[in-house]
Amino acid sequence: MTLTTTAQRRAAKPEQAVVTRQPKQRDPEVTRARILEAAKKEFAKFGLAGARVEAIATRSKANKRMIYHYFGSKEELFVAVLEDAYADIRSAELNLHLDHLSPEEALVALTTHTWNYYLRNPEFMTLVNSENLHKARHVKKSERFKELHHDFISMLQRILDRGVEAGAFRSGVDARQLHITMAAIGYYYLTNRFTSGVIFEIDFMDKAALKSRLDFNIETILRLVRP
Repeated sequence: MTLTTTAQRRAAKPEQAVVTRQPKQRDPEVTRARILEAAKKEFAKFGLAGARVEAIATRSKANKRMIYHYFGSKEELFVAVLEDAYADIRSAELNLHLDHLSPEEALVALTTHTWNYYLRNPEFMTLVNSENLHKARHVKKSERFKELHHDFISMLQRILDRGVEAGAFRSGVDARQLHITMAAIGYYYLTNRFTSGVIFEIDFMDKAALKSRLDFNIETILRLVRP
């Protein structure tokens, strides 16, 4: 019987390739987006004053130094979060392609979309509330914030102009005023649902109540523009 030594067995094994792990490459855009998402949740929950950079770093799996590298300061990060939040809702509105719908269908689609956006993105409303408490001090300094709204008002004005031309809408409706009303009739309902629920003794978030409110919002907007 032939005995195989340990050294012989080792020599008989094929050499295993040595795997060298390459260090993970950071994607600046992915990292920045992760920080923004974490900051949005933190600012929406605690406001600018109560939000902690340490909490944002933990949630985004980044570190404080990286956050300051990308955004400069806590206030600049807050501005970036606001810009990102408004960019999202404006982009979503433009993607509705309302110019391809009839004027009335376009307003119904926009009113419905605005309502559904608020329902799905409660943090957006909280951020807006927070910045209004600061009297828009931060967004006043943002050129991007101002630019975000030009296309939206133009789009709404085109819908109104088409409606007037078709005889479906009356002339003289201010696109900015219409937008304010469209936003307000959904925004107020949702931000005041708790106190209003006590006053009117109904569940404002009940499925039937939400549908009834959307129907009312649509009817209100169409009544404002019809001849």
